[in-house]
Amino acid sequence: MSCPVNHAAAELNPGLLPIDWLLGGWESDEPGEGCFPSIKPFRYNETLHFSHVGQPMINFMFNAFHAESKKPLHRECGFIRMQPGTNRVAFIVAQNSGLVEIEEGELTGQQLNLQTHALARISFAKEPHVQQISRVFQLRSDGKLEQTVSMATDNQPLMQHLHIIYRRSS
Repeated sequence: MSCPVNHAAAELNPGLLPIDWLLGGWESDEPGEGCFPSIKPFRYNETLHFSHVGQPMINFMFNAFHAESKKPLHRECGFIRMQPGTNRVAFIVAQNSGLVEIEEGELTGQQLNLQTHALARISFAKEPHVQQISRVFQLRSDGKLEQTVSMATDNQPLMQHLHIIYRRSS
């Protein structure tokens, strides 16, 4: 027995129109750069996929790979929701490191500014523990998407951790 699948494209929920510019596939234009005092600086490639099924949320999946070795690194998946009638945005994320986070912030034009609202982690998460994340997505005038992620841990204040630029792949 097989389950029927509806292959018809779902209509975008009107509440998502302000962030519809995220939809589709993106891949790093050049390797991004990562650094933090507790790790060796690194370069990475990343693919992003933003989709919807007609509900008032965007689904996403991010996959990062080491630029030289191609070894899988960071993975994130989750949802982006907008508070109806406002520019308030929530970013709900599960990371393969065992961190689950809710970031909230605002949409200004084609830029999302998000900050930690809540964090949870698995009981055996690697230390030092992440305490705060700040993330900015911006659709640039050249059509590329830029992401900057800042992070604070138990022993480091909030500072830039990742920066990458993507081009649309689909």
